[in-house]
Amino acid sequence: KGKRFPDSMAKTIPIWCCVLNRAIQRHRLRAINQGSGLNSETSAVVPNGDAEEYSGSSNWDSSVHLPVWVLETEKNAIEGHIEEWADLFESCGADIHSLALGLQKPLRPLWISQNTRIWLNEVPDHQLWDFTPIILVSASASGAVATQRTASEFSWRYIPGAGDDEESWARGLTPTLFWKHSYDLLDGGPDLCNQLVADIVEKDRVYRAQRGEHSPQVIVKHVKCSRHGLEPYTGDHTIIAQPMNSNPSTIAPANTQYSNGGHVVFWIGTSNLAVGSTMQVADGLADMDCILNCDSTSRLPPSSSEDSYLELPIVGSKDERFSLLNNLPKAVSFAKKNLIARRKMLLCCQNGEDISICVALAIITRLFSDTGKHDPECNYI
Repeated sequence: KGKRFPDSMAKTIPIWCCVLNRAIQRHRLRAINQGSGLNSETSAVVPNGDAEEYSGSSNWDSSVHLPVWVLETEKNAIEGHIEEWADLFESCGADIHSLALGLQKPLRPLWISQNTRIWLNEVPDHQLWDFTPIILVSASASGAVATQRTASEFSWRYIPGAGDDEESWARGLTPTLFWKHSYDLLDGGPDLCNQLVADIVEKDRVYRAQRGEHSPQVIVKHVKCSRHGLEPYTGDHTIIAQPMNSNPSTIAPANTQYSNGGHVVFWIGTSNLAVGSTMQVADGLADMDCILNCDSTSRLPPSSSEDSYLELPIVGSKDERFSLLNNLPKAVSFAKKNLIARRKMLLCCQNGEDISICVALAIITRLFSDTGKHDPECNYI
């Protein structure tokens, strides 16, 4: 709100541009300094093979370029870390040689927003620029969020960033399909939008299936998330459903799900680990031996044994950056104790798709072998 550009465009991408430029500059200087003369590899890395001219680094800009609205103190802090980040980038095994071969001019970000004014007759030919431009375009309007009116009878509210994670709301619609049918979708209005999207996505799926292309069917069910299970209704919240395992007593293969009394959980292979949402499984915990609740906003009915229930009020990274990291040791320790006892364990968070997945990944990484088997002799620290 109130920003022309998100931090990813104002800081993160410019930092990456500078780190890449710095790493390439180091690589070229090392290539020049090796040996008494230029070999074929050095000539390819250094533009025009001019080692003498390049030795002073005068024609390769590796400084930080940030937008003017970034405070000078913050810019100085970023500049103080560039060398450190360039060291880390080089140590990670990146193919800097290929970058140096392909990039003949240093990277530099340029910012374009709704308030940008460009006179095309004053823009020089790109070949005359002394850098490789990274064009950062933001469609966000600065200022408060306001309801805007289009040429049609429907108004809309634009919220910057609300289009992220389109898999949770797009119902299988891709950008290509949207622009191909944009007039029909917009003219249909809110009441017909969902049905139009379903028809478009299904027709495209059939079209691709007839031509032998991969075209999995997308099933969208209307559900009401409550503590009493999943109830059909006509609201806007949707889930993407996959075929369910007909035998809840058997641990399903990876990435499949089963429903027991209307409660949906996802088993992770044969690990005895399952993930789910606290809103969906609160009343369906009879099949679980122990529960790790990572939901900071909801409490499940704890069992009588302290060994079978652990509540970790983990919040999202936007609210508390280190909340997940600080709670992982307790989560892994709890899981280790229960998995050794061969107990079926449920990991749950508010939506079953965020924090619980991160915790499950940490547990699997720490407590399971490369072949996917639980290792009771693991050395957890």
